[in-house]
Amino acid sequence: MSYVCELCDKHSSRGRQHTHHTGVAGGQWKKRAQTTLRGFKPNLHWVTYSMKGILTRVHACTKCIKRLKFDIAKDTIKAPISA
Repeated sequence: MSYVCELCDKHSSRGRQHTHHTGVAGGQWKKRAQTTLRGFKPNLHWVTYSMKGILTRVHACTKCIKRLKFDIAKDTIKAPISA
């Protein structure tokens, strides 16, 4: 499974994770933090939404889901009221 948002192309990245030694006797090791590599994955969910009038099921990150909900709500508020 690839961790890629199909709407914004957000993908996995790698970085460093720090583990701190608290209360360990031994001079400098009290203050030094060891680093290890770890992976950061986007928070993806399956979402069904209308793309060009066709219902499509895609992997989307939570930021895109929030943006889609906001855009849908904004469109319904701006609907012209005919009197």
